[in-house]
Amino acid sequence: MKPLIARLILAAGILTAAATAQNRFTPGTQPFIAVGAPVVALTHVRIIDGTGAAPAENQTVVIDHGKIAAVGSAAGVAVPSGAQTLDLTGSTVIPGMVGMHEHLFYPSGGGIPMYNEMAFSFPRLYLASGITTARTGGSLEPYADLNVKRLIDSGRMPGPRMFITGPYLEGQGSFGAQMHELAGPEDAVRTVDYWAAEGVTSFKAYMDITHAELQAAVDEAHKLGIKVTGHLCSIGFREAAAIGIDNLEHGLLVDTEFHPGKQTDQCPPQGVTRAEMGRLDIASPPLRDMIADLVKHRVAVTSTLSVFEAFDGSRPPLEPRFLDVVSPDAAVSYLSARARARGGEDSASIVQMRKELEFERAFVKAGGLLVFGCDPTGNGGAMAGFGDQRNLELLVEGGFTPLQAIQIATSNGAKLLGEIDHFGTIAAGKAADLVVIDGNPAARIADIRKIKLVFKDGAGYDPAKLIDSVHGAVGMH
Repeated sequence: MKPLIARLILAAGILTAAATAQNRFTPGTQPFIAVGAPVVALTHVRIIDGTGAAPAENQTVVIDHGKIAAVGSAAGVAVPSGAQTLDLTGSTVIPGMVGMHEHLFYPSGGGIPMYNEMAFSFPRLYLASGITTARTGGSLEPYADLNVKRLIDSGRMPGPRMFITGPYLEGQGSFGAQMHELAGPEDAVRTVDYWAAEGVTSFKAYMDITHAELQAAVDEAHKLGIKVTGHLCSIGFREAAAIGIDNLEHGLLVDTEFHPGKQTDQCPPQGVTRAEMGRLDIASPPLRDMIADLVKHRVAVTSTLSVFEAFDGSRPPLEPRFLDVVSPDAAVSYLSARARARGGEDSASIVQMRKELEFERAFVKAGGLLVFGCDPTGNGGAMAGFGDQRNLELLVEGGFTPLQAIQIATSNGAKLLGEIDHFGTIAAGKAADLVVIDGNPAARIADIRKIKLVFKDGAGYDPAKLIDSVHGAVGMH
């Protein structure tokens, strides 16, 4: 009887282990999992670790229950017994990207500034594109965003690790009908307190906020250990740095402090100020002083190049995958806007984008922390995830090396979030957030589009299935 009992116990253990493996993923995520073993070895792979270091060839990465257990040369890292082993000869692994200006909404079209929540499609597109961590850059439906985060965290739907920014801190005169307009500093404090208690982890000041409102919001947020970023207009960058803001979105193209006749707490016309930015000399003393002031105050800048490029009528390249995921109405809206826009290398959009890149290079050279994000707004041409990949190409086009661009897209964002000890680079002990690329983006940055697998917390997602699942959905729900 004892041998029979032993065999029954062993069989029960095997069945229990199999059931545990099957139950590791919920029905909401299971269809998209390509690699689900708890222990996985990625062998013979090229590693770009996100620190800016040169690629390491013929490496092995061992993933154990969601963490990176070991990383090093294929000859020096043993593959654990029973691990699922993937031979990735010719492929590159980079850290999961950290998008710092993402949204779960998209322009609705129709000629009015309204935005539809993309709670279903955008988390899938971000993850499929290699964005394993995303900070929303302002919310129009904060409860929806918070609940999407909870669904992802509980494994009930696929998506990146979400850091939710509260509703826009906007002053009087907002163009957005979905935004609350602050009634003064007390209202700013009340808004920060309420949404911090609800679970948001950052705030974003917007274009018409006053000095007093921004100061009150920043002071209150900092008391709570929360950072504040801003897409500003009524307040210049140096003024915001003095107030204590932590991050500035979009860069030079939205800084109005150099506008002749700039009035306190007033947002001048954006078309005018952006044209002026295109003519500024980055090497001039006022610009150098502004950059030095941001670095001194440790204010990070978020690069969002793809949303600016989309306003040019000839760029970016129109991809079939973009047209596959948008609804027919969204496709007509964007294609119509693209057809109306002037195109060419001397167009206002491209001239301004190049000036922005010149500013970003000078900011980094001075010691500033540059992060990146897609910002899927504008005319709809910057698509969630796809626009993040395009940002990397534009950073390289503008003078950054591929390794610098990947560092901006990975470890820099993790540093700003205060999470560099947990993700953002490839190192033992960190979360197994990894992107497997069919090619070598260090030699050809366009290979960033050729994603084979995306690991988040050790689970390997199939990017093609994620994208296929949102066919025609963007712009609808």
